[in-house]
Parts: sequence; structure tokens; C-alpha cells
Amino acid sequence: MPMRSMPSRLYIDADACPVKAEAERVAVRHGIGMVLVSNGGIRPSAHPLVESVFVPEGPDAADMWIADRAGPGDIVVTSDIPLAAKAVAAGALVVKPNGEELNGANIGNALATRDLMADLRAADPFRQGGGRPYSKADRSRFLEALERAMRKAKATAGKAGT
Repeated sequence: MPMRSMPSRLYIDADACPVKAEAERVAVRHGIGMVLVSNGGIRPSAHPLVESVFVPEGPDAADMWIADRAGPGDIVVTSDIPLAAKAVAAGALVVKPNGEELNGANIGNALATRDLMADLRAADPFRQGGGRPYSKADRSRFLEALERAMRKAKATAGKAGT
């Protein structure tokens, strides 16, 4: 896939994302444009580096919008594993809100685990509860992972410009 000459962008799958404010602070500090993609219900940022995109309601509309645009040198923040797989395939860096970095080496396992868990949930209709609550440690891991991704994205953008 050819390198783009445009600057890196940070795409946030913003519906139910617990780290929008943290991501904005990091993006602004690095001078990288950030795009919050949602089907509504979020407050737009006043910062000029932050763009809010509202997509029509519907299954995976925000995911498809991001997947159509993310590429080499970009960063995608999402918990959605199929979106992460598309972003990785397009050459983007992917960070989950808990700080887990998804890449070509681990996205296959993430997809398989997601599918297995969906099958297990479907097999037990009385299963209650969800994942564990979002913690301060998750937030800290996210910030560290996003900083690493920002450095990688800047390096990729620098190589594309030469």
C-alpha cells in the first residue's frame, strides 16, 4: 500500500469510548488532528485540531466511516475488533481504550477470541454481566500505548514525506 503524504490522524470510535478527553489532550500535545466519529450523543470539542463527524444511525456506520479513511500513519482508538482488523489491514496503528495495541501479529487471535466469546454468550442466554469496569490502570495503559502510537505515526509520516 503506498504511503500517504498527508499528516497522521487520530480516529476515535467515539460511541461509548471512555478515553475521548485523554486522547484529545495527547493529540493536541502532538499537533495531530483528531476525528471523533459517532452517531450522536457526544459533545463536539472546541479545539481546532478536533473534528466531530456524526454518521447516520445504523449498525457499524461509525466503524465503516473510519475503516474507509484510516491508513498508514493513522491511529485508530476502538474496542471494536472487526474495525480494528480493517484498520490494521489498511496499515493504521490500533489502540484499545484499555491500552492493548492490536497489530498484524495479534489481530487474528483477537478476532478468534471475539468470535468464541460471542458463541459462548449465545449458548448461555441466562449469562449475566459483562466485562470488568474500566479502571485507572486501564486509563494509564491507554495513555502509554497512545504515546507510543503517536511516536510511531509521526515516524511513519516523516518517512512518507521524504
